Amino acid sequence: MKKLTLLILSIFLLFLLPSCQKVIELNLSNSTPALVIQGNVYDHQGPYAITISKTVNFTNTNTFPTVSNATVTINDDAGNAETLNETTAGTYLTSKLRGTPGRTYTLTVTLDGKTYTSISTMPNPVRIDTIYLKKNIFGNGDVIDINFMDPPNADNYYRIIQFINDTLKAGVNIANDKLYQGKEISYSLSATTLSGNNPLKKGDKIAIQLECIDKGVFEYFRTSRGNNGQSASPANPVSNITNGALGYFSACTVRQASMTFP
Repeated sequence: MKKLTLLILSIFLLFLLPSCQKVIELNLSNSTPALVIQGNVYDHQGPYAITISKTVNFTNTNTFPTVSNATVTINDDAGNAETLNETTAGTYLTSKLRGTPGRTYTLTVTLDGKTYTSISTMPNPVRIDTIYLKKNIFGNGDVIDINFMDPPNADNYYRIIQFINDTLKAGVNIANDKLYQGKEISYSLSATTLSGNNPLKKGDKIAIQLECIDKGVFEYFRTSRGNNGQSASPANPVSNITNGALGYFSACTVRQASMTFP
């Protein structure tokens, strides 16, 4: 009789469970759009572009509205200065400025009564010594290896950019010389298509750019892995731009090496 009573009680409680469940609604509030400023000054002939846009809420599509009618200037510590022209909505171009290693560049953006600034010092260039294919020791297929010599007696930071058939391959590839100061650095990249789903095929063109960047830009890319710096979430990357703007401004040197997939 006791077992029968327990069985009936268990069945009764089982039927009560659905009515005791509570639907929890997450309060995913929208955030105020933030300004995103991105751009580079290189050690080769321009023009250089500064782009300005705004973030969107994570519930929206990843189409970031451009921002027009800003006043954008770049000056260096040698007394050179230029006001950029807005050529298309949200894109501001230089016309005469040329980057020089060792100089410090200041970007100033004025918009709606607010001023945003960023300072970046251009490092000396580092060339890519070799680029070649090798077997991936962690799986099937090949990887693309580049080797370059880190300059001694200085903290150096690098960004590696990969192009497949003249199209930029997404991803953030960065390195520093914390363990390799003054030594040769080897960096591996996947030998796959732009989507990363298939291996490269014979005749595909591979180009690798090695940017020497300063520490502030390195921190931006280190903390932006996976969202390209365009997120309005609490995990926003560390920007080197003042007054709450997202994005980065980089005065960097760049060297390139290329090969054809055999």
